[in-house]
Amino acid sequence: MQETTPIRIKTISELHALRGLPKPLHPLISVINLETIEKTEAQTQGTVVLDFYSISIKRGLNIKYKYGQQQYDFDEGVMFFTAPGQVIGMEVGDEPIKHTGWTLFIHPDFLWNTNLAKGIKKYEFFDYAVSEALFLSEREEQMVKLILQDMEREYDANIDRFSQNIIISQIELLLNYSERFYNRQFITRKKAHHQILDKLEQLLDEYFTDDSRIQTGLPTVQEVADALNLSPTYLGGLLKALTGLSTQQHIHEKLIEKAKEKLSTTRLSVSEIAYALGFEHPQSFSKLFKSKTNQSPLEFRENFN
Repeated sequence: MQETTPIRIKTISELHALRGLPKPLHPLISVINLETIEKTEAQTQGTVVLDFYSISIKRGLNIKYKYGQQQYDFDEGVMFFTAPGQVIGMEVGDEPIKHTGWTLFIHPDFLWNTNLAKGIKKYEFFDYAVSEALFLSEREEQMVKLILQDMEREYDANIDRFSQNIIISQIELLLNYSERFYNRQFITRKKAHHQILDKLEQLLDEYFTDDSRIQTGLPTVQEVADALNLSPTYLGGLLKALTGLSTQQHIHEKLIEKAKEKLSTTRLSVSEIAYALGFEHPQSFSKLFKSKTNQSPLEFRENFN
């Protein structure tokens, strides 16, 4: 796909016009059945930036979606989420385009002055890469469709003073179910995800035994995620579900393990160990060690011996 300047779409009405859809019934929220869209290559090829949230279920597509540097082919029923300002690339395959599924668009203005306006930031899957999409079971997909259809019926009816609160509740229900489904995915795709745990363990082992790398400082969450070809938020959610620990906590656990090894098997001073583990200030190392073990490094060494 030839790189082009992304098309910025600022409003849901603008998106409807671009896709040849009727004017939206509500300017700030829209549920679209993808089977009703007739797209041409000109409409789908290239990249777009939406100034609003999108939540999509897509099945049986021959379109490749690109987010950042990663590409994903949606041949199965999957669900993915994008936040305002994310660049989404689309590349059409050689076969005729077939659309099944649903997409929900939510403009941030619709959330204004509601608890969800700030609360939506807690749903980390809006920051996941496209390749970290949610694979839905048939039952889960049906549940999502029912919520979207209820939402569509609500804003299709006469708008009154209750409408926004009801739709906001439906959006929250959808997001909470999505969070549950992601947690299920972390667990049920156990083999693949435990392979990631093994790779993380190996990665941190190599990092803390490579003097040339550790001298540059402790590994960051971003560096670890990049090395595993995952987004930081997806990696964090996966680790939380499988181990109860965040990525940062895993880094610290490995660091403490290596620190204990050096304290118990070498005669290096605490300061030398701190520097060897990438700390610029030994006090920072001692503080972290005590917070994790309830002992100072010297107390650990004395008790061990």
